[in-house]
Amino acid sequence: MTTTTTTQQDRAALLRSLHIPGTPLVLPNAWDGASARLAADAGAAVIATTSAGVAWSLGFGDGGRLDRTDALGAVARIVGAVGVPVTADIEGGYGSTAEDVAETVRGVLAAGAVGVNLEDAPGPGADPLRPVAEQAARITAARQAADAAGVPLFVNARIDTHRLRAAPDVWLKETLARAAAYAHAGADGVFVLGALDRAAVSALVDGVPVPLNVQAEPGTLPVSVLAELGVARISAGSSIAEAAYGLAARGARELLTSGTTTALDGKLAYRALNSLMTGPA
Repeated sequence: MTTTTTTQQDRAALLRSLHIPGTPLVLPNAWDGASARLAADAGAAVIATTSAGVAWSLGFGDGGRLDRTDALGAVARIVGAVGVPVTADIEGGYGSTAEDVAETVRGVLAAGAVGVNLEDAPGPGADPLRPVAEQAARITAARQAADAAGVPLFVNARIDTHRLRAAPDVWLKETLARAAAYAHAGADGVFVLGALDRAAVSALVDGVPVPLNVQAEPGTLPVSVLAELGVARISAGSSIAEAAYGLAARGARELLTSGTTTALDGKLAYRALNSLMTGPA
């Protein structure tokens, strides 16, 4: 595993330095200490959390249903499990106000993380996206809370315009407008969610004023193509957690129906997994 850098400021600076267009930071998102250690052992330079995976692992649904205390507890456990920088998915910031976002960011920093994802989808039962000015104020609150703590937190603003289901030209115009506003408000990077084609990725790379983050999962462009197009950060999102829980569902169903365990072929051996979990971070 990568050796822990000496201070939180060092880890934050390292995270920031790894956002290089064309040589992207690749993030196999984790949801607990074990998945974080597995990602770090595989060579991940940074561990990013997936809010969906964290929520599922604690028995909650995703989308604003997890509270701040549980979310920050998971961040702290992941930070403690690895020796590389950690960036935390804080959904919409765990609260209705900009000050709620600031309080969450202070908690993230106290947990030892050095980056956040902050999305503009407001949660269940609300409009698809927050108004731009409201979301910009929340980003500014996150930036100011981190600056006051003396940590150059990487604020990654997630844009959920895929929820609008708009025509491509309308989607692009809205996405670029939000990206510009969020960058002006203090975001260090922009994460555009959704399965994007080459033309969309190229337009975003050209039009977004900060490092661009997109997703890599089944059905999306591979890392090599996204790098060629100039993307600076690539996230697995919840897809690895989905695959892990898919295996759990298939294994349980097979055992309870046919009494066999073929779904578990290829599992990580107990000794190997236990050794990884009991060794140094």
